[in-house]
Amino acid sequence: MKAVRIHTYGGPELMQFEDISPLTPGPDEVLVRIHAASINFLDVQHRRGELVNQPFYKNQGGLVSELPLTLGSQGVGEVEMLGPGCPTHLKTGDRVLCFGGTGTYATHTVTKADRVMRIPDELDWNQSAAGITQGFLAYVFTHKAYPIHPGDWCLIQAAAGGLGVLLVQMAKLRGGRVIGVTSTEEKGDIARQYGADEVIISSKADIAQEARKITEGRGVHVVYDGVGKDTFEANLDSLGLGGYLIIYGQASGFIPPVDLMTLQEKGSLFITRTNGMPYRQFWPEFMQLLTEWIKEGKMRIPTEVYSMAEAAQAHARFDQRMNSGRMVLIP
Repeated sequence: MKAVRIHTYGGPELMQFEDISPLTPGPDEVLVRIHAASINFLDVQHRRGELVNQPFYKNQGGLVSELPLTLGSQGVGEVEMLGPGCPTHLKTGDRVLCFGGTGTYATHTVTKADRVMRIPDELDWNQSAAGITQGFLAYVFTHKAYPIHPGDWCLIQAAAGGLGVLLVQMAKLRGGRVIGVTSTEEKGDIARQYGADEVIISSKADIAQEARKITEGRGVHVVYDGVGKDTFEANLDSLGLGGYLIIYGQASGFIPPVDLMTLQEKGSLFITRTNGMPYRQFWPEFMQLLTEWIKEGKMRIPTEVYSMAEAAQAHARFDQRMNSGRMVLIP
């Protein structure tokens, strides 16, 4: 089998697509033949070595591994072999999503049985790799963490990214009014194509001032943010009375500790940090809706597809924020 691995932490040029020894599943594990793997910011953090000393990730059972490291935290494929003691609901040939670990940038991966979920036959491999995990996040953020009400103003950071365009579309499905934040005019056009009502170009304007101007001084009802440290203050200042800040990532770095009195002073605000996992009970509900939305043309999942041999080039493009939509690697 082959895998995209690193032998030292650093830039994309260190990634190698190389032969490795075949894998065998152990107790409660499955061997999955990968058909497509998505590129996530978490993979970039693994490549750079940024998570090695982060207690949360060190305690997540396999999320941080020793070098050499096979990259990839999410992928889709077919179950080829079951290890001893695997749940009876899984069988060879099942189409599944692998999540919550490393090793999906490969022809095969071994993962815990509780880190795979069956996926519908109606979605092709690229759609599944690009849309299922991030689609689920967009779904729980907009339908559960803060259920958008018709007419709510929603500010979405990185609105032209892989998750951003899904958040825009799902906010619109809920009847929300969307302000997309992007770094360039070109990305602003992409956000508009997926339904954003207004766009703020962060390199040219003050986000909070523009958000309040658009909302006639009231501020937005909710902000969805995966950027982290660099956008935190602007996010708080964009919110109206009792507004919600949904944080799901830290592309620019981790947010420093917050004085809770700040939330009172800025309008009795609410903040949550989630990766979507607490909402796993809604997975079947989401899968049914996603399949229907795609079939009916209500959801589009933009993808950029690369071979795994091109993983380094894809990561370089990702680092430079040149991608629009979700990047997918295929063996």
